[in-house]
Amino acid sequence: MSEMKKKIVILGAGISGLTTAHWLAKENCDITILEKRSIVGGSMESTPVKGMLFDRGPNSGLETTPLVRRLVEDLNLSAKFLYATKKGNKRYILRNGTLHPLPMGGSAFLKTKLFSPKAKLRLLAEPFIGRSQDGWYQSVARFVERRLGREFLDYAINPFVAGVYAGKPEELSVKSAFPKLYALEEKYGGLIVGTVRSIRERKKRTEVAKQSAKMFSFTEGMQALPLAIYERMKNNIILDAEVTSVEKTASGYSVHYSANGENKTIETDILLSTIQAFELSGIVSGLDPELANRLNSIYHPPVMVLFLVYKTADIRQPLDGFGFLIPEKEKRAFLGALWSSVIFEDRTPDDLASFTLFIGGSRNADVFAYPQDQIIGNAIKEFNEIMGISADPEIVDHRFWSKSIPQYNLGYVEHENYFDRFEEINKGFFLSGNYRGGISVGDCIKNSEVVFNKIKKYITENK
Repeated sequence: MSEMKKKIVILGAGISGLTTAHWLAKENCDITILEKRSIVGGSMESTPVKGMLFDRGPNSGLETTPLVRRLVEDLNLSAKFLYATKKGNKRYILRNGTLHPLPMGGSAFLKTKLFSPKAKLRLLAEPFIGRSQDGWYQSVARFVERRLGREFLDYAINPFVAGVYAGKPEELSVKSAFPKLYALEEKYGGLIVGTVRSIRERKKRTEVAKQSAKMFSFTEGMQALPLAIYERMKNNIILDAEVTSVEKTASGYSVHYSANGENKTIETDILLSTIQAFELSGIVSGLDPELANRLNSIYHPPVMVLFLVYKTADIRQPLDGFGFLIPEKEKRAFLGALWSSVIFEDRTPDDLASFTLFIGGSRNADVFAYPQDQIIGNAIKEFNEIMGISADPEIVDHRFWSKSIPQYNLGYVEHENYFDRFEEINKGFFLSGNYRGGISVGDCIKNSEVVFNKIKKYITENK
């Protein structure tokens, strides 16, 4: 690729844009990244709060692909790379006000009080449930209830979906939001049989299932990853550059943006957008109104991330896990909590413990109509009750995301198909980001290689 002098402009310096730029830079490509903020990382924000570390966006990643390790080694980040403690493998679910460990094996499942005997027996029927007729237009809720029963939906999948997407299983498309789950039924006829048979295939692809992948972070938090790429590529990155529109030209694209109070234009052969769907919508409205409408229609629910620090002596609940998730049926003021200082060591002094709570999401977006102090106060009150805490927190901080995680809701496949069509019509314009191919850090890193290969192929075909 070093002989192919194509200009590449990337919109956005979040993890998707930066990792793709990293692979391209290794091929000596001519790259310019435009980022509207004054700092890189997108939703990856790691902030010190009175000596504690508050990850205000993604709190960790899953090492589902070897690309994670390759990236860490490329950036000389190995010394700062952390795996979660073994205590972090234990997860809790709240039911009837009590925290129950999520059973991780057959024996634990038989003994758990999280599910009733009836629900446990219901799972035995799963291998005999046929394929659905709904195909791509089936919600996660309908898929799970049909295959595993209502109670499993209410007390396992409902809180899990809230923890991953801050979403509702009744609204999310199983095909788009959880494609590997959907594929187990389509390819193997069932979840239990499919899980067993797919393990060997995954090993051949050198992939690791999310449920068994190692959780990772960095000593300085998740933002350490994008900041490391920035240090390598700062001469290629223009900060405080807000893109306003894009035009197609005879040889590529004109990108119009404002920076330092001036309106500017940059010409490029190849354009890659990795910014949020709702941000790109206004930029491409003149180029492709249908794409703009589709991007704008993707729902991003509001979420508040609440950071709390307590004295460990004031906490009665044993701190022996990742944290807990809350089913919707429990009707609580927040979605769940991470036991942050348990997951990664040395995040707090021994006499303190830090926690990260999540409020709102699709399940409870209306909560933000109330005063902020009331929202935070209610969450702290309920958290204290669940954890057996009688004292006030030593530290309280928060980050409000008015538009957080894109929801891959029912019918999302139509958006996905149109994204492919747009790239086919507008040669050299590529779409990436967390609204395509998965929302997690691992998904974004894996998809960066996919996009890199698409761009590489395009350059090869258009010498």
